[in-house]
Amino acid sequence: MAVEEIRVVVKGKNLEVTPALREYARKKVQKAAKFFDAPHEPMAEVVLKIERDRQIAEITLQVGGLLVRGEGITDDMYASLDDAIDNIERQIRKHKTRILKRQQGPGLREVVGNSSVDALEDRRDEVTPPRIVKTKRFALKPMSVEEAVLQMDLLGHDFFVFGNGETGQVNVVYRRRSGDYGLIEPEY
Repeated sequence: MAVEEIRVVVKGKNLEVTPALREYARKKVQKAAKFFDAPHEPMAEVVLKIERDRQIAEITLQVGGLLVRGEGITDDMYASLDDAIDNIERQIRKHKTRILKRQQGPGLREVVGNSSVDALEDRRDEVTPPRIVKTKRFALKPMSVEEAVLQMDLLGHDFFVFGNGETGQVNVVYRRRSGDYGLIEPEY
């Protein structure tokens, strides 16, 4: 069953969201519903903002456990919304293609030599879903975010899980493509 309605929350930062812009954002996000066959109702948050004469649309779409985020930055808010939705649709298609490939097994390119149809069927049965090959356990030492970033850099990792000394919660710091850092805080 395809999802009929997506709950959409539209917010503005440094920008008053007009009813026309709100409706346009709702319709564009609703268009993404065609990709979902999920028992959970999807929810989307659209943040529209202006920074240094740039029109930015950030869309975060959540369906069950899948979280997808798209961003569009142009000189026109409507074009930014279009770009953000295009990014989300591309990510969803990529995710679904990956799942389908995993379910279908190896393609003909992966079969080497003059194999018979029986050999092809045997190889198809060999496909297994991803598996966890290593489990790591460690003590969570309470520390500040700055200490966690230093620890991550010392270890040469792209992310680091730590106990936040200020909040008492488990957090993750990570290195962004831009070279800056991000912080992931749980929301209960």
